[in-house]
Amino acid sequence: MNNPTVAFHTLGCKLNFAETSTIARQLKDHGYSKVEFEHAADVYVINTCSVTENADRECRMIVRRALAQNPAAFVIVIGCYAQLKPEVIASMDGVDLVLGATEKFNIIRYLDHINKKQIAEVHSCEVESADFFVSSYSLGDRTRAFLKVQDGCDYSCTYCTIPLARGSSRSDSVSNVVKQAEKIASTGIREIVLTGVNIGDFEIQKNKEGKETFFDLVRELDQVNGIERFRISSIEPNLLSDEIIEFVSASKKFVPHFHIPLQSGSDKILKLMRRRYLREVFLNRVEKIKSLMPHACIGADVITGFPGETENDFLETYQFIQSLDVSYLHVFTYSERDNTEALNIREVVPVNERKKRNKMLRILSQKKINHFYQQHFGTKKTVLFESEEKEGMIHGYTENYIRIKFPFDASLANQLQQVKLVKIDDDGNMICELADSMSFAH
Repeated sequence: MNNPTVAFHTLGCKLNFAETSTIARQLKDHGYSKVEFEHAADVYVINTCSVTENADRECRMIVRRALAQNPAAFVIVIGCYAQLKPEVIASMDGVDLVLGATEKFNIIRYLDHINKKQIAEVHSCEVESADFFVSSYSLGDRTRAFLKVQDGCDYSCTYCTIPLARGSSRSDSVSNVVKQAEKIASTGIREIVLTGVNIGDFEIQKNKEGKETFFDLVRELDQVNGIERFRISSIEPNLLSDEIIEFVSASKKFVPHFHIPLQSGSDKILKLMRRRYLREVFLNRVEKIKSLMPHACIGADVITGFPGETENDFLETYQFIQSLDVSYLHVFTYSERDNTEALNIREVVPVNERKKRNKMLRILSQKKINHFYQQHFGTKKTVLFESEEKEGMIHGYTENYIRIKFPFDASLANQLQQVKLVKIDDDGNMICELADSMSFAH
């Protein structure tokens, strides 16, 4: 008999991708052959997200896509939405198994029989039981690997369901993260993106002398041989310390790219969101980074239409971001989530107004990106090229996260190559020339 086949679909964040990849390796070790999601498979695993606005509709659509390939397939749903709404998912036509936060890494236990079920099985848990850390990293899908270093969150932002879906904050040990990074390096991958729910909260009780911190982790990873680049995926402004910024500015491996959630430029709204900083802290972080690394790329998350956000509050956010030296935005339209305190705020912003504000910020983001790219015309940067060919072109990213486009050359794949940045194309990519021995501005 041929090995059973399995296909995966991942929604949401880099952390989900790291976990899906780890589960895929587990199944491979138990005799499963991985196929693309668009192909017929014996088992489909859908890793869900609770942050996306239409989690329910998205999940149903992907289940239907799986069953269109193979109506007899065994369909498993895992991830944050599976922890928050297991019964809703179990009621979806074609779903056979729903695994909550503690069970998704035990998936192999549930695959003795992969015959369709009349009624979906649910193996969920109280989220308080999700108090252990499972190492994960993505591998084989791209030039970069996503390495999970932390999980869960102890913050209680009034709009967020992640603590309900993933439990309290917990971390790997520095020594184990270093081992995982060395394992990734041995596969030939050149860049690692550090991921987690709240990675700045990385903290392990080490011994009586003290704790291991995120700064300890960064310093140790900087010594790992074989990895050319480390990228910090997202870090709260109140946890991004001067010592981390200063270390990155002097590091040859940690790249000048920071993604820092802002969420609002109004102190009133930040307090309603129960964020752990005010806008002055965010401004200080941006100014500190740019003072040491003027070429650094800084991204920010923003939520529009949070309950209580008046037109003036939004304009305060807009003008604050406009004045900041940030490079791009990830803009989210606020949407109501069950069991969150934001539901108790009476001043609800109409949905069409939320979307209008979102559009204004997305236009501002595009202007920020264009300005950031234009600042680097004529300079020399190092690109890590990806292996995929798209319409005769190869893509990659500079150390400071400028997306590069170049005529496809297979010999460039997974290589670090110095290039000269020339101009922006219609798709927002930077066109480049290979550097060779030419001289450049820096």
